[in-house]
Amino acid sequence: MFRNKKILALIPARGGSKGLHRKNMRPLLGKPLILWTIEQAKNSKYIDRIIVSTDDKEIARISKKYGAEVPFMRPKKLAGDNVKGIKVVSHAVAWLQKNNSVFELLMLLQPTSPLRTSKDIDAAIKLLFKKNAQAVISITETDHHPYFSNTLPSNGRMANFLRPESINKNRQELPAFYRLNGAIYLAYVSYIKKKKNFLGKNTFAYTMPSERSIDIDSEIDFKLAELLLRERIKVNK
Repeated sequence: MFRNKKILALIPARGGSKGLHRKNMRPLLGKPLILWTIEQAKNSKYIDRIIVSTDDKEIARISKKYGAEVPFMRPKKLAGDNVKGIKVVSHAVAWLQKNNSVFELLMLLQPTSPLRTSKDIDAAIKLLFKKNAQAVISITETDHHPYFSNTLPSNGRMANFLRPESINKNRQELPAFYRLNGAIYLAYVSYIKKKKNFLGKNTFAYTMPSERSIDIDSEIDFKLAELLLRERIKVNK
């Protein structure tokens, strides 16, 4: 709880995965991937309750074993590759309200972001109140500047590939661009119900460094996360 507001952490973790087989249960430095996020939420000063939304019995068992709740199983129709994340959030909110469990704030924590920290979680919550915001989403600066990207015609001709303002410029001379990093989505439940989204004019950015912004979607992402976590553990010894 922060400033008398009850805060729910919702961790969405389906059993299937298109890119990496059973990604959310894959061991990362000896722990299932989802466990890193559960531990971060448990170490937060302000999270009141941690719920995992899953369709998978093994994920449910592991989540409950390590301190998260699984009060319902996610319907199979909400566990497919093409299901929008906001539908999973809306399902959880509806279930909680039906079961008389009221929270003012909901933080969506994807298990594919194992490098976020409990300090990031708490800082995002503080930022929401500091800005008098309705929502906060985590971002990071882009690794590759979009001014150096474009579509290509079928013949591969690069005429007008670069914007005029980027020609003969170093990246440092160009305006910074940011991307969503997938680590933190925080909003008032009333805002989510109204907007059906976390993004809007009353949403503010919580900026994270690239080394805490890995969103695991491929084998390379997994290996990089493992490397960075090993370095973090070594530094903190």
